Amino acid sequence: MAQLARRPLLSSSTRCIVPSLTSRRSFHASPRWNLRTTEMSEKDLGDLKVSQKRLMEELQHSCKWGTGKRYGDGPNETGMSRLSLSDGDNYVRDWFVDTMRSLNCTTTIDAMGNIFAVRPGLRNDVPPTFAGSHLDTQPSGGRYDGILGVLAGMEMIRVLNDNWVETEFPVGVVNWTNEEGARFPLSMCASGVWAGATPIEEAYNLHSVIHDNATMKAELERIGYLGETPCSYEAMPMAAHFELHIEQGPILEAEKRKVGAVVGVQAYKWFTVQVTGRDAHTGTTPLENRADALLASARMMQHAHRAATKYGARASTGILTLEPGSTNTIPGSVRFSLDVRAPSDEIVAQVEEHCREAFTKIGAHEGVQLEGKAYDYTEGGTKGLPCGVEWTVDSVSPAVNFHPDCITCVKESAAGLFGASEVGTLTKDMVSGAGHDSVHASKRCPTSMIFVPCRNGVSHNPEEYATDEDCAIGAQVLTGAVVRYDRLRAKKEPNLRV
Repeated sequence: MAQLARRPLLSSSTRCIVPSLTSRRSFHASPRWNLRTTEMSEKDLGDLKVSQKRLMEELQHSCKWGTGKRYGDGPNETGMSRLSLSDGDNYVRDWFVDTMRSLNCTTTIDAMGNIFAVRPGLRNDVPPTFAGSHLDTQPSGGRYDGILGVLAGMEMIRVLNDNWVETEFPVGVVNWTNEEGARFPLSMCASGVWAGATPIEEAYNLHSVIHDNATMKAELERIGYLGETPCSYEAMPMAAHFELHIEQGPILEAEKRKVGAVVGVQAYKWFTVQVTGRDAHTGTTPLENRADALLASARMMQHAHRAATKYGARASTGILTLEPGSTNTIPGSVRFSLDVRAPSDEIVAQVEEHCREAFTKIGAHEGVQLEGKAYDYTEGGTKGLPCGVEWTVDSVSPAVNFHPDCITCVKESAAGLFGASEVGTLTKDMVSGAGHDSVHASKRCPTSMIFVPCRNGVSHNPEEYATDEDCAIGAQVLTGAVVRYDRLRAKKEPNLRV
């Protein structure tokens, strides 16, 4: 490529509309106007520069719909409250579709409201390579979780257009519906339907947890995003899926690294634990005659924390409901959530097995053993009457290992950006502690993720923040990874090439 005249880069403020595929073919013999990914040198790849200014202006612009709690005086120091299929989500979806069409992408909306925007390649009868994430947020969320991944995909398309790059195969950007599960209580909902992991009727019948109680299908219809294309990996196949995301943890920032090459996602399992005792008067019931369901539940939560520590897992309770809820009545019924996560399915199973046995003993006021150490939670107190314990499994997400080809493309892209001497200190192989749409995508196509640091590791909070520089670095690595995957795909699948 070095001997070919290069088209000068356009300024970041110039919108370049790529000609249709037909018209592009008409001047394909003039390679100076078209850079094929398979013909690009490492220098050419390095010349594909994202615009930090453009990326961040677009990201902040997209956050004008569904703006949440203010935490500072700056113009962008507000969180986000853009629940899935809300009016704010509707407005940002319309903007996303209009913008992607202006960038010469075709858009498809499926039966779960997932939006697929595709830029044509030289060969268009094969599945595209996608970058993407989600535009919905937590009710008290920030400006980066999910949003950065979609906007970085949009910037990737702009970079390809600005440089008149011809990919061998189509590439696109996807916005997944209801990833957060904050309004309709099933996280990674629509990507799960797409992957065949969640029945669509189950998703359609989910009720909003806010006051309107609307179903997901009714809200898709209301905002006009109940698409006609089936929500399925067969109807809308992907060749690969790349997702840029803030880390949502403190590791990259603490180690002064810029990029996490995500090699997988840890396993998790969600439970509801029902503890049943007996309602009784707090003033007239002696301690030894109490079946205090809340006291027993508190002891169980403490033991789950100890078990997670011993097994190298994570366990937490985020929801607790008690009855009857009166100051002078001992709670006779408690329900609490238990979220158990670990790098492997086996460790999650160990924690579950141990806690099931231990909780029963704790409810009966018996001591429990944990790796040779005895715990008697009634020590220093009074043993009361026993409480019953029942478990319900709410959600299971096995550990995921991402595809080595996608991971390699991410690492090579980071190496191209940082250089061989710095890449080892600025990047890190990571396992995601949180679930993402990439979990479901990985079931149907090669997948990987890219993490960038976020301040203090804070996420699902209005103060969630990533620097402009780190966001741009992530978008740069994403762009390079997608282009490299297009080249790798052409090499591995030569029969698919033009």
